[in-house]
Amino acid sequence: MWNKFSGVRRPIMRTLLCVALAVGLVQAATENCKQETTVSADDDVVITMDDIERIALKNLDDGPRGYYQSGADDQQTLTENKQAFRRLRLRPRMLRGVKDRDMTVTVLGRQRLSMPVGIAPSAMQRMAHPDGEEATAKAAEKAGTVMILSTLSTTSMEDVRKAAPHAILWYQLYVFQDRELTRRLVKRAEQAGYSALVLTVDAPVFGRRVSDVRKRFSLPSHLKLANFDGKELSSLSSASGSGLEAYANSLFDQSLTWADVQWLKNLTFLPVILKGILTAEDAVLAVRNGIPAIIVSNHGGRQLDGVASTIEVLPKIMRAVYGRMEVYLDGGVRQGTDVVKALALGAKMVFVGRPALWGLAYKGQQGVEKMLEIFREEIDRAMALLGSRTLGDLRPQLVARQEYYASL
Repeated sequence: MWNKFSGVRRPIMRTLLCVALAVGLVQAATENCKQETTVSADDDVVITMDDIERIALKNLDDGPRGYYQSGADDQQTLTENKQAFRRLRLRPRMLRGVKDRDMTVTVLGRQRLSMPVGIAPSAMQRMAHPDGEEATAKAAEKAGTVMILSTLSTTSMEDVRKAAPHAILWYQLYVFQDRELTRRLVKRAEQAGYSALVLTVDAPVFGRRVSDVRKRFSLPSHLKLANFDGKELSSLSSASGSGLEAYANSLFDQSLTWADVQWLKNLTFLPVILKGILTAEDAVLAVRNGIPAIIVSNHGGRQLDGVASTIEVLPKIMRAVYGRMEVYLDGGVRQGTDVVKALALGAKMVFVGRPALWGLAYKGQQGVEKMLEIFREEIDRAMALLGSRTLGDLRPQLVARQEYYASL
């Protein structure tokens, strides 16, 4: 047979064979690249929150990505929330006996959590994943921790409760100009089995989120604010760009004072937690007004730009309240060592917002579960290496500012 390809035909045949071989190698290489691309999203290579965030940002459309990711104005506070944790150094103690570590925590006197990390309220979670708030609640239920549901959720509070019947759920609340609307929301939360109200106090108006204005952000047309009835409240489709800010500002009660906090307390049998406290003065006023807990929060850097990071103001607030109320913290928490720093400086627990959204965008309920699992493992490891067997062993003496070492 090979005699037919003698002479000039033989080199041609060799060339064709080489081309075929090359094509096969290219195809094999292409398949290998595809496999490598796919494996980047597998759980066995998702080790840190940075891994989850990286994949989540690729999965999100431009509008939701910008809405979740951005802060107010120049984003100084957004950046500082994370950087301030990096300026704190840990001071581990040795030979302390850290076998059988326990990170459970009891909040509000009776609600026992498996870990000191809860899920902060984040609006419109179905932009991150079709299952939205239901998936987040199921993940919190499975992990044995608390989820705070946003008033501006894309799943109703009743449907979230049905999805996670045994979850510890708190309801985040804005006080609206229409007090009857506020009252109805409170009563629905009570009837749906929510165990606390979280009143946001740092948003008499919305901060200016430059990214949203530039991109003319609007809620996708197939979604709505599910806790509201009525066309004017359930849809943001016409409130794009700076219109979103005007929309919210027209609904929120800008005249809110401490007297209104008392009005809310008298309206409900649920404990009222204040979210958005940043000064010792306001923390003391919260104590005087009979508030059982506050969340030290700057709204994830999305309200007043230029305020201090939450971890920076925490020690002064702790000294001011002097054990008379529980203090929680959110803002900039991205790894287990951030959690133990906050707890060592006095916080009872921390809440995470964006990490939950990244988990949701990464892989729905499984992604949020993975996020919480990462925090749990990192906290446990950090406690062991610090010489702390329980959360009560985390004391201020275990944390020092970076400057402390520079001055030695």
